[in-house]
Amino acid sequence: MMSQAAPAHADNPVEKLYGSIERVTFHSEASGFCVLRVKVKGYRELITVIGSAASVTAGEYIECLGCWVNDRQHGQQFKTISLKIVPPTTLDGIEKYLGSGMVKGIGPHFAKKLVKAFGEQVFDVIEQTPERLLELPGIGKKRQERVTSAWAEQKVILEIMVFLQSHGVGTSR
Repeated sequence: MMSQAAPAHADNPVEKLYGSIERVTFHSEASGFCVLRVKVKGYRELITVIGSAASVTAGEYIECLGCWVNDRQHGQQFKTISLKIVPPTTLDGIEKYLGSGMVKGIGPHFAKKLVKAFGEQVFDVIEQTPERLLELPGIGKKRQERVTSAWAEQKVILEIMVFLQSHGVGTSR
């Protein structure tokens, strides 16, 4: 498994892949190199994706450009040239993403409530109109503030890590 992006060849055309990270097999905080098992629509089995990302967590959705390679030791893999985390677009995906534990104050149960109440607009509600969270039963001012600050913190951390990595600084620094 090499972390260098391979140039596309005629027999290895560049493709776009979109899916949800089911498992992070390996992630180096120093270099960003990662090996991911990804669920991709149209494929029965999980796809092994190798590439570089500042931060990756199971439940996140990725969009990547790359090509298929057949590694002697590890078999068929999708080797990325670019890999970025994108918000999920399906209600099920949004629920899984929110319930993954990445955002403090949102677990699987609360994620289900949020998606049921706000659907595909849930990210906008948390970010732009967080007072609407108070409409849900069992949500008080304290929990609403914890969720919105944890969401903002998560977003800032990700932006900083992506910026540093895009400038060649390892995430461990």
